[in-house]
Amino acid sequence: MRDGTINLAGVSTAYEGSDRPVIRDISFTITPGEFVVVGGPNGAGKTTLLETVNGMLPITRGRATVCGLDVASRGYEIRRRVGYVIQNFAFDPLAPFTVRDVVMMGRYGLLGYGRRPGEEDRKIAREVMALLGIEDLAGRPIGKLSGGQQQKVLIAQSLVKRPDVLLLDEPFSNLDLGTRDFICGVLDGIADEGCTIMMVSHAFDALPDREVRVLVMNDGHLIFNRPCRADEVEDHVRTLSGGHHA
Repeated sequence: MRDGTINLAGVSTAYEGSDRPVIRDISFTITPGEFVVVGGPNGAGKTTLLETVNGMLPITRGRATVCGLDVASRGYEIRRRVGYVIQNFAFDPLAPFTVRDVVMMGRYGLLGYGRRPGEEDRKIAREVMALLGIEDLAGRPIGKLSGGQQQKVLIAQSLVKRPDVLLLDEPFSNLDLGTRDFICGVLDGIADEGCTIMMVSHAFDALPDREVRVLVMNDGHLIFNRPCRADEVEDHVRTLSGGHHA
């Protein structure tokens, strides 16, 4: 059974070298298998919240645990159990990696220093590529793919970790509606299997038909935390963000 529990209690975090916290006094609990959408205006602290959950930033106040592990002291272990798809990543057209190479990179962090992936690792990679409909691209250079195809590859790279938690930062940006719907269907199925999904987004027209927990950030504070229907998400975020939710 996956344990994708995320618990923040009075958490503030700051970037290295800064005294000013970016997120302030954040408290919430997310249970395994929840589908969470994080909204709010630009500069609200949405990406910082994902980085905090992933153990990438110093916690200056409060306590956070992910999968039962303390974020402040066990960030490396947490990142082995968390998939993180960053925003607006694009590969150089001349990048010397195939789709298969990039997907397999997601397994390396689990193997330990110096260990090579085995048949089980390759089998998992094939299954995940099939799930995302990119198995026919396995031998293609990653830099030659469209933005939508590259996004699927990056999601596959996170999913081969078999994560307890999947963090996604604007996964639908620059994607057509059909690709959004496809990826959202994949995420819906993953949540059904017990993986906790936490997604920063301003695209609310391709959410799964399920209960969604909405977190709205503004100026580093959490101002809204409530489950709702998928078709209510946009109204909540727009209203609380003053109409701006990029």
